[in-house]
Formats: sequence, structure tokens, C-alpha cells
Amino acid sequence: MFFVIRWLFFLAVLLGVALVAYAYLGPWFGVDFTPPQTEIRTPVILDVN
Repeated sequence: MFFVIRWLFFLAVLLGVALVAYAYLGPWFGVDFTPPQTEIRTPVILDVN
């Protein structure tokens, strides 16, 4: 049982390191992480009474 828990912990750490590496090295390989930027205008009617 301890072997399975140790293996799952090692796999989780390895996946975390891979995710961080992908986030840092992704732009060098052509992956764009920037969100699309569009301007949204919504009229707001304030009731002052």
C-alpha cells in the first residue's frame, strides 16, 4: 500500500513540475497564453431618486 501512495505522490510532483515548465517554456514553442482582449461597453442607468 505504501508503494502505491509513494508512486502517486511522485507522479503528482512530476506532473506539477511539468505544468510549471510548460507554462514557462510554452511561449518559446509557439503557445500563446494571453487572453483575447476586446472592449465591452455596457450602458448603466443609475436611479438617483
